[in-house]
Amino acid sequence: MNRWHQDYLKGAYRNQKPRDLYAARLGTVQDALDLIEDGDCIIWASHGSEPKGFLSQLHTIAPRLNKGVECWTCIDRYEYPVASDPSLAGKFHINTFFYDRWSIGARGSGLYSYFPVNQHNYGQEIQRSLKPNVFVGQVSPMDKRGYVHLSCDLIMTLENLYRADKIIFEVNARAPMVWGENALPVSMADVIYEVDEPIYELSDPPIGEKERTIAGYVSEMMKDGDCIQLGFGGIPNAIGFSLMDKHDMGIHTEQIGTSMAHLMEAGAVTNRYKKIDKGITVGSFISGDAFLYEFVDQHPRLCVKRSRYTNDPYVIAQNDNVVSINASLQIDLTGQVCAESIGPLQHSGTGGATDFAWGAYHSKGGRAILAQTSTTRKGTLSRIVPTLDPGAIVSVSRNLTDMVVTEYGVAKLRQRTVKQRVENLIAVAHPDFRAELRKKANAYMYY
Repeated sequence: MNRWHQDYLKGAYRNQKPRDLYAARLGTVQDALDLIEDGDCIIWASHGSEPKGFLSQLHTIAPRLNKGVECWTCIDRYEYPVASDPSLAGKFHINTFFYDRWSIGARGSGLYSYFPVNQHNYGQEIQRSLKPNVFVGQVSPMDKRGYVHLSCDLIMTLENLYRADKIIFEVNARAPMVWGENALPVSMADVIYEVDEPIYELSDPPIGEKERTIAGYVSEMMKDGDCIQLGFGGIPNAIGFSLMDKHDMGIHTEQIGTSMAHLMEAGAVTNRYKKIDKGITVGSFISGDAFLYEFVDQHPRLCVKRSRYTNDPYVIAQNDNVVSINASLQIDLTGQVCAESIGPLQHSGTGGATDFAWGAYHSKGGRAILAQTSTTRKGTLSRIVPTLDPGAIVSVSRNLTDMVVTEYGVAKLRQRTVKQRVENLIAVAHPDFRAELRKKANAYMYY
């Protein structure tokens, strides 16, 4: 039980007006930094709830650190010295579930450690290993009842926020107010400071001819009433926009992205056939463009819940006709999927790939789709390979792999033998690589 819970149970905030509670905690970014002590363990929110004001100045406390500060993060959208300067290793140590450009750039410096776990377990595993005592997150302005909303990230935040001894709220005048279990009384905060700046906008890559072709294949397989999950990137975004002519679709996802907002606005998503959270779009974080943040603000049919719920495979499978759409970096001819490393080098993270592959696999009528272009590096490397690169991390077991879609068609792997999988995957590989793939398949006796 943290300090706030103790005070609450003692009635410390009884009959106090929200505006007075807010004013008593209102300070500056420096006040928040002064709260951090040598040896603390900090966790901060991600995506649209990333506390930019705090993180941009966190490195300034380095001179007074001896033991150093431990940190937990998922992914950082902006560049901060504390997350990108290798010389700060020793003063700060960051544990992360997902490598971004900053952690990749600092690889080998000792600044970062990667923590492998499926997304639905992030919050619990932190508490079981290295518990943060400081929470920092960007929130919406206070409502009339004295609550702020941690609107854009419940991936692993609540499990740790409620157990933190020190809580810092960055109140952004532009942050949306999203419904869900993210409403937090201002009395929880030790320090509140205010900013007024745009929320980070995630710019998906342009939708080209290959992406439109892949989206077309996927759209043809989708049915009215399907419940969708879309991952990161240009292809999932293109697929989302290709579903505008569908009816009564549902959304149960981790990322609520831009294309999903457009699907809801167009009426393609109603969530009427979902078995759980009927009528409601549910995700654990929000990341997209300005249209998305405006759309989700106080939307009555959209809410955020922690990943412990959204990504729990048993919860996912309770909905019928779940269609999970993600991507891979490599897939071998038997169906093993690497979605997070280049050889042994961590490149991103497992995220919810396994969670949704498992959930869709066990959903009645469910389908798990891997959608990606057949090649990478300007056509010089095939994504479909005889075997994964040495040291490559298997993000999704071949036992869960269902369908693979490239610009050359759809390869069905579920309920197929290894021989049938090999044939189907070679058929959707780039023509320039098919002969070599078949040669290797013969050599490895896949037949």
